[in-house]
Amino acid sequence: MDSFRAFRINEEDGNIVAEFQELTLDDLTEGNVVVRVSHSTINYKDALAATGAGRILRRYPLNGGIDLAGVVVSSEDAKFQPGTEVLVNGCGLSETVDGGYSQYARIDSKSLVMIPDGMTALEAMQIGTAGYTAALAIHRMEQNNQSPDLGPIVVTGATGGVGSIAIDMLAGRGYEIVALTGKATQEPYLREIGASRILLRDQVDLSKRPMEKMQWGGAIDNLGGDYLTWLTRTVNYGGNIASIGLAASATLNTTVLPFILRAVCLLGINSVDTPSDLRRAVWARIGGDLKPRHLDTIGKRTISFDELPGAFQAYIDGAVTGRTVVKIST
Repeated sequence: MDSFRAFRINEEDGNIVAEFQELTLDDLTEGNVVVRVSHSTINYKDALAATGAGRILRRYPLNGGIDLAGVVVSSEDAKFQPGTEVLVNGCGLSETVDGGYSQYARIDSKSLVMIPDGMTALEAMQIGTAGYTAALAIHRMEQNNQSPDLGPIVVTGATGGVGSIAIDMLAGRGYEIVALTGKATQEPYLREIGASRILLRDQVDLSKRPMEKMQWGGAIDNLGGDYLTWLTRTVNYGGNIASIGLAASATLNTTVLPFILRAVCLLGINSVDTPSDLRRAVWARIGGDLKPRHLDTIGKRTISFDELPGAFQAYIDGAVTGRTVVKIST
C-alpha cells in the first residue's frame, strides 16, 4: 500500500502542532484489522486535542479523530472479513491509538462494531460518539427503571451533539423532553428534533438549598457544576441523572439528601471504555428502537477532509449546533 494522508497531532517544545502528513501503515499504532476510512466526525474533544485547548492525547504523535467509519481491507480476525462495513467510537482513538482523521486506520478488532443493517457509514458518523454516548445514557437509565411515566426528562447542553441526539432518541421512546440551553435562537431547531419545552439557562434558579420541588423524571447532563447540583435537587423520586459532560464545571457541590430521601440515582457515563459486548448491544439499539429520526437535521453539516483544520475553533467557541461529519475519502 502506498502512502496516505492523515491529520496528525504532535507536541513540539510544549506546544501542540496539528497538520496533514503522508504516512504508511507502519507509522500507525498496532492493530489486527486495517480499515479504509470513509467518514469521521468533529466532537468537542477533537477540537480540544487539535487546538491544544485541552490535553486529550496521552502519547504523541497520533492521528486525531475519536470516530471513524469505513470498510475492512485486511484482517487477522475472521469476524471482520475484507469488505465488512465497520465503525469505531472512543476505544482510545486519538488518545492512546491513532484516530479516524486518516485515509487508513489500523484497529484492534475488539474495538470494531459492524455498522447496523440499513445504516450507511455517513449515518453512522452523523450519530458517532455523541449519539452513542446519548444511547448509552438512555440504555443505562432504562436498565435502572427509567420510564416516561416518571415525568419529563431534562437534557442540558441541548443543542450539542449529545444533547441533540438524546432529545431525538428520547422523544422516539415516548418521553417528554425539556431542553435546557443558553441559545434562545435555537428553539425552532430543538422543537423540530423532539423537545416539547425549552428552558433557558438564565431561567434556572441555581440556589444553594439542599432540596427543591420535584420537577423532572430524570436528566441527561452535559454541563456538570451548579447545573448538575440543581438537577440532583429537582429530580423526582427514583429518577436517574446520567452525567456525561463538564462543559460548565467539573465540580459537584451537593448533599446526600436527594439520594437517600428521594432515591435519586447519579449514573456516570463513560463512552470510551465501554466493554465490547455492551458497546455492540447499544449500537444494535441505535440501529433499532433508538435510531434517531432527525439525522438530516442534526447531522446535516458535512465537510471535506481539506476543510478540517479550520473547523475546530467554532467548537471551542461554543458556536456549533448539532453534528459535523468529515468526509475522509470516497
